[in-house]
Amino acid sequence: MKKLFFIITLTISFSVLTINAEDGSRLWLRQDNVELFKSLTLVVDSSMPDDDGYCITGKTIRARTQQGLLYGRYAWLRGEQGESHPFFRLRILNHWDNIDGSIERGYAGLSIFWLKELEKNVDFVIDKQRIQAYAEANASIGINGTVLNNVNASPKMLTRVYINKVKEIADILRPWGIKVYLSVNFGSPKALGDLPTADPLDARVKLWWKRKAQEIYRQIPDFGGFLVKANSEGQPGPFDYGRTHADGANMLADALKPFGGIVMWRSFVYGAKHKGEDRVMQAVSEFAELDGKFRDNVILQSKNGPLDFQPREPYAPIFDHMRQTPQMAELQITQEYLGQGQHLVFLAPMWKEFFSFVSPYFSMPNLQTKTLQRGKIVGIAGVSNIGNDKNWCGHHFAQANWYAFGRLAWNPSLSSKQIAEEWLSQTFTENSSQIKTKDTNQISHLSSFISKITGMMLRSREACVDYMMPLGLHHIFKFDHHMGPEPDGFIASYPLEWCPIYYHKADKNGIGFNRSTSGTGATRQYREPYASMYDQPSTCPEQYLLWFHHLPWNYRMLSGRTLWEELQYRYDRGVKEVESFKELWQHVKSQIDEQRWQEVDQKLEQQLKDATEWQQTCVGYFGGFAQ
Repeated sequence: MKKLFFIITLTISFSVLTINAEDGSRLWLRQDNVELFKSLTLVVDSSMPDDDGYCITGKTIRARTQQGLLYGRYAWLRGEQGESHPFFRLRILNHWDNIDGSIERGYAGLSIFWLKELEKNVDFVIDKQRIQAYAEANASIGINGTVLNNVNASPKMLTRVYINKVKEIADILRPWGIKVYLSVNFGSPKALGDLPTADPLDARVKLWWKRKAQEIYRQIPDFGGFLVKANSEGQPGPFDYGRTHADGANMLADALKPFGGIVMWRSFVYGAKHKGEDRVMQAVSEFAELDGKFRDNVILQSKNGPLDFQPREPYAPIFDHMRQTPQMAELQITQEYLGQGQHLVFLAPMWKEFFSFVSPYFSMPNLQTKTLQRGKIVGIAGVSNIGNDKNWCGHHFAQANWYAFGRLAWNPSLSSKQIAEEWLSQTFTENSSQIKTKDTNQISHLSSFISKITGMMLRSREACVDYMMPLGLHHIFKFDHHMGPEPDGFIASYPLEWCPIYYHKADKNGIGFNRSTSGTGATRQYREPYASMYDQPSTCPEQYLLWFHHLPWNYRMLSGRTLWEELQYRYDRGVKEVESFKELWQHVKSQIDEQRWQEVDQKLEQQLKDATEWQQTCVGYFGGFAQ
């Protein structure tokens, strides 16, 4: 077959950037893209795989699709050459935005999509310019989908007034290759008063969802599908009617199937069917027996860890069990448990750690048919940290986590170091214009700045683990808002698994949660060699030690220190790392614009106070048992 080549011009208008105060609003897109892109030659090449990949040779970009050419343009700005293809077909942001404009676990202002009481303000005008900027930022890092609302979904999202607004947003995002999806409340037919039930096997309910799908696709022909949180944390679901997760997911999948839509069914479940069971075991308990029973357009969406986005968790064992069901890995970009909008914590190392365990299950999608491969991770979902703050993410360095998510969703083999250097170069320097200068002194300063701040970013996640919950400690945050330590936390009216004392189990004999075969048996859910490795304290990696084992305070660590001495050492080390971050930030002050330097410096000051609070609170509390 002959190769078909022809040169095209993309019909997207790119932002023309002007010189403004450096408030972070331009993210990593601070160059005049229009001026730079005028020098490129774009070629459609029908011989390339149909996956939106691209090939860059000098200033010529080849791709099979216009979307590939768009991605190639931004890759060229990063200095890429050669051929690149997306590893995951689905690269989706999950917004936890509520219809009143608030954002659950949002630390950067209000929603960029929704306004309070939209149903009473039907003339509400969407901020088109803001959403276009959002679309360009996502396209620049390869993100191709977005869920516009919270997984704790309001049934109102499926009413006409909201569907009309979803259409407006979809029309803005479409030229950038971004599909829209919606989180749906499983009980919507009943909650909206249309039916007396939401039973997934009831013919009336099936018809209701089919008609709702038809209504959505009439407005949005390329609508992506539904994200569902069911029978978890009080959300309605198929268990309410004695049905299974497969019954519920398949009913929705059948409604979407004629239009090419998918159902992303979350495995984050606890307290509905297996009450009293160790919370980290409940996903496997509820889903393993259903493997192979889901429709082929259902994807199981599972968090990277088995608990709830802690600073460090072992990988979720559900990735070992679903051999015939496609999965998506759900990562949390917004820092719910990592200092929220106050702490500098670069998350690429955390996500790379997860990928190191699930990588045996990776495979490239079928590039010709784009079919979902059973038993494989076919997509990555990231819980967004985006709001309407000027700098989008609340903390200037939190932008790096949005950027890192997109880059790893495209290519999970990228190193954290490469991603940090890319982001810093585009965000805090003039990038191409400075690199091209003949001023060797200027180049040296640029290289030194990137090297120093990259090192800080790469150490930041481990520092956070140290000053919050080292050695596998977990979920000892203050109730509800999850900001700050509360190791003594207990409220009798709360379920025990919501209380910090349930997770560390500190007493005079020791500390830690026994999940070995002599405890809850959670280690049995892992594949070998991890099941055996995690089951014995002598072979369990120390970073997970107290996650899987309750050990005496004088247990001897690899360092030669006792467990209690090691805990104190780690807490102290975490605080010292944040102190070093502040010192380093002082040293680079002359190389950064004043506004962003000041704003980051203030955040680092708060981070140091918080880290010190964690150290003093936890060492003081646990010391009451250890000494």
